[in-house]
Amino acid sequence: MFDFIRTHRRWMQFILLLLIVPSFMVVGVSSYETFVNREPELADVGEQQISRAEFDAAHRNQLEQMRQRLGSRFDAALVDTPAMRRQLLDDLIDQRLLAQVAADNRFSVSDGALRNTIAAIPQVQDNGRFSPERYRQVLAAQGLTPTSFEAGLRRDLAVSRVLDPVSATSRLPASVVDGIESAFVQQRTVQTRVFAAADYRDKVQVSQQDIQAWYDANKQQLEVPEQVQAQYLVLDEAAASQGVTVSDADVDSYYKQNQSRFGQPERRRLSHILIQVAPGASEDDRKQARQRADQIAKQAAANPAGFADLARKESQDAGSAGQGGDLGWVVPPTLQQAAGALSKDQVSGVVETPAGFHVLKVTDFQAGAVKPLAEVKDQITAEIRKQLASARFADMATSLTKLVYDQRDSLQPAADALNVKLRTASGITRTGLLPAGQSGADAASASPDAALLDNPRVRQTLYSPEVLRDKANSGVIELAPDTMLAVRVQQVKPAHVPPLAEVQDSIRQRLVSERAAQAARQAGEAALKALQEGTQAGAAPEGFGEARTLSRQDPGQTPRPLLEAIMGMTPPAEGKPGYAGVAMGPDYTVVRLERVAPGTVFSPEDHTMLSSQLSSAWGAAEQDAVVKLLRQQYEVKVLPAAEPLMQAQTPDAG
Repeated sequence: MFDFIRTHRRWMQFILLLLIVPSFMVVGVSSYETFVNREPELADVGEQQISRAEFDAAHRNQLEQMRQRLGSRFDAALVDTPAMRRQLLDDLIDQRLLAQVAADNRFSVSDGALRNTIAAIPQVQDNGRFSPERYRQVLAAQGLTPTSFEAGLRRDLAVSRVLDPVSATSRLPASVVDGIESAFVQQRTVQTRVFAAADYRDKVQVSQQDIQAWYDANKQQLEVPEQVQAQYLVLDEAAASQGVTVSDADVDSYYKQNQSRFGQPERRRLSHILIQVAPGASEDDRKQARQRADQIAKQAAANPAGFADLARKESQDAGSAGQGGDLGWVVPPTLQQAAGALSKDQVSGVVETPAGFHVLKVTDFQAGAVKPLAEVKDQITAEIRKQLASARFADMATSLTKLVYDQRDSLQPAADALNVKLRTASGITRTGLLPAGQSGADAASASPDAALLDNPRVRQTLYSPEVLRDKANSGVIELAPDTMLAVRVQQVKPAHVPPLAEVQDSIRQRLVSERAAQAARQAGEAALKALQEGTQAGAAPEGFGEARTLSRQDPGQTPRPLLEAIMGMTPPAEGKPGYAGVAMGPDYTVVRLERVAPGTVFSPEDHTMLSSQLSSAWGAAEQDAVVKLLRQQYEVKVLPAAEPLMQAQTPDAG
């Protein structure tokens, strides 16, 4: 057969051509292109598309930025949510849309505008002026060239011209700003009466049938998520310090080598007389100041006891002259050094510093002293132990890294070799630690190591395929420079609904709380109805607290739901209070509104700031509205291929 094909090759080519071309025409060129290019498109933006590859690249960059910002607290399962992904896709769509609008409308940026924008960047300035050398250095540090950076900046500036005019012209009318300010400072005097759910708990009855019915109807709420029981080793300073001993000889040697740290050098308390010399003074001025200082030095040396009076009269140091020139124990190093050879009550010659010419006197002296070894022995011992532990920690970390891989099915050999306790913890889920009541013995949430075990990196490692499925030792997890963990899954407990016997007490408490809250609300609503029907002027009925005045500007300790209810009440009629009710958690609060006052208006500066903030918010809202209109004009569509991607779980989530 193959001989026939080789002999009649031209005939076979013709037959294949007849078979392929019609099928190609039936299937279509577009199907062929789809077969060749399998990259799905997530959105249409005018005549352009956003591909899966573009989204994935932006998504990786976003997660990496979060990882760098959060460090060990980064948990992809918590931050990489469907809402975050949708927002990222919307951002990509808006960026592409605005770029297309800028291109279609031929928005451009002149070379002069580009130069001015670059010159205004603080990072490329030297003493407030643009520095070409620093500009090149900054770009090189980011892996950019001037050409690529300027092209990108020119594009961004052109895109900004689409929306900048919208926000630039956004100004709220003065009447609107005045109205908002009035509402913000308006004062309302109120009294409240709280119907607390706790007061009704004793009156609530819950039967076993009620508990059973709730259990049968709400099993999904009771489901305990998948959890693992883990063995783990902690290598930290405490582990590295274990067994470290410090000898008396080590302490004595350390003490002798560091005596300057355990004592106080000799000190001199100084007074001075200063003859100032202005910066940039002429040589003649300096000479005259020196001559005057020499004369004062001679007078002081002749009568050291009168130094304070002389300082009050002659010194040009306004800070010390009134105290007789006293500088205290802590003085500038130059003066302390100049007085180093002086004894108590001795006066120096003239000492020159950048401030001028000084005459010094030592008014007190403290000899150097070193604390005795017995007094600092514990401190020295702790410091030596910490140094030894630090060196030992590095060796133990290297050993741990090797040991966890030498025998992958157990951490015990590593624990034995390093003399570190092998610990056990249960109730570790993908997203956190279960309460002790749901975890059983060795609950991770009740462990001293709870913060370590709840670290996102530890949980992600425990639920990685190799550790979870194969129950193999993890690698070393470095949570901090002095804290490392190695973990191993000992047991996996699948998600389950606990039997009624285990949860009936918690169900009972839940039903009691719900029914007590319902009773409190019913009592509050009944009281509110009676008050509204019989509203009269006069003192507040029994049960209301003291009157207090509050505003949106100064709400005091008022909870937000209650504040919103108070500020939303209709001002009472003349001489009659108004009433309203609001549920806050399990309690119900009845509000009595007695009067409304205008409050104190803003200062001109605060009024201007409020107007600016409101205009900025209004401008942002107008920009959003313009983007929505542009989306309609350019027929932006999010394609079906995007929806599964919005719900997909990132690999980093474990």
